[in-house]
Amino acid sequence: MSSESKADSQINYDTAIEYWTATPATVDGVLGGYGETTSVPKADVVGSSTLLRKLKARMVPAEGQLKYSVDIGAGIGRVTRDMLHKFSDKVDLVEPVKPFVEQMKIELQPLKENGKLGEIYDIGMQDWVPEKGKYWLIWCQWCVGHLPDEEFVKFLLRCKEGLQENGTIVVKENNAHDQDIFDEEDSSVTRSDESFKKLFKEAGLKLIATELQRGLPKELFKVRMYALKPE
Repeated sequence: MSSESKADSQINYDTAIEYWTATPATVDGVLGGYGETTSVPKADVVGSSTLLRKLKARMVPAEGQLKYSVDIGAGIGRVTRDMLHKFSDKVDLVEPVKPFVEQMKIELQPLKENGKLGEIYDIGMQDWVPEKGKYWLIWCQWCVGHLPDEEFVKFLLRCKEGLQENGTIVVKENNAHDQDIFDEEDSSVTRSDESFKKLFKEAGLKLIATELQRGLPKELFKVRMYALKPE
């Protein structure tokens, strides 16, 4: 990457889709080799669940509102299957990679039978427009690196419109140490904590909590969770 070129300017949606379409539709595949035989999936669920429990008092839905969540960049539905459905009345999912969507339908069949599975939108985040005022929680994990800065801000603005009164957006992502890093392999950018905070501010979102994910292997990027509400 040349110093003149911003990391996010090199993102290409088609390259990203090609990369993920060629990736096995398994937990090991979507987590880059850190599947069920490693500590990562379990630690991830514990970290996310702990954050949501801490935020409980700040996430009380308005009277008569369902706790309707959406899992953005949902992969094969792992986050919904293992964590999100336990906090939600119903969950929608957004995922553009066709083999992942097919596997997701298998993984989430029990939730469908229990009436907890909402819509599956097989489109990219950049094209997803949430229904106004629908969501109690919009959960974005390990996916927004595929959006250039400008598109990420536009996405967050749409998410704001999609929130219920007192709704919350959570972004859970890898953190670069000091400057954003472009990954040619999957055409994504790993943003620094500073970059994320700048973009949240641009979108008119205030940070109500932030937590580092614990229990991940040392060779991985730090992973941070950001809980956001409209300013």
